[in-house]
Amino acid sequence: MAAERTFVAIKPDGVQRGLVGEILGRFERKGFKLVGLKQLTPSRELAESHYGVHRERPFFAGLVDFITSGPVVAMVWEGDGVIASARKLIGATKPLEAEPGTIRGDLAVNIGRNVIHGSDAPETAQFEIGLWFQASELSDWTPSDQGWRVEG
Repeated sequence: MAAERTFVAIKPDGVQRGLVGEILGRFERKGFKLVGLKQLTPSRELAESHYGVHRERPFFAGLVDFITSGPVVAMVWEGDGVIASARKLIGATKPLEAEPGTIRGDLAVNIGRNVIHGSDAPETAQFEIGLWFQASELSDWTPSDQGWRVEG
């Protein structure tokens, strides 16, 4: 399977609660490669573009207000099957339905404060990465332990 990239964001609640290191560590221990990382407070324009698929939903305004309320840690991770694997690491959208051992299962209790976002498909990942990052902000590099991460 070819390496792919996904977008992951630690939301303001995760940043405020000091969960950034814990979450980064889970992705690193899994063996994924971090190729982009920055902290920013999203503009309304960025938030509305990111959550545009929910524009007609009753929770849209509150979601935009929340994601723009404080810093977000935006990341791009790379690896074989990273999109599906990240979704498993993250857990169900509703934290009370998320399995123990997942980020949301271990660290969140409320859907409105579910700590983290991850792309759900290759097309979504490509869109979100392009929305949050310039190409020049992403690093192509080879970890020194690459041979211990994946075969071939």
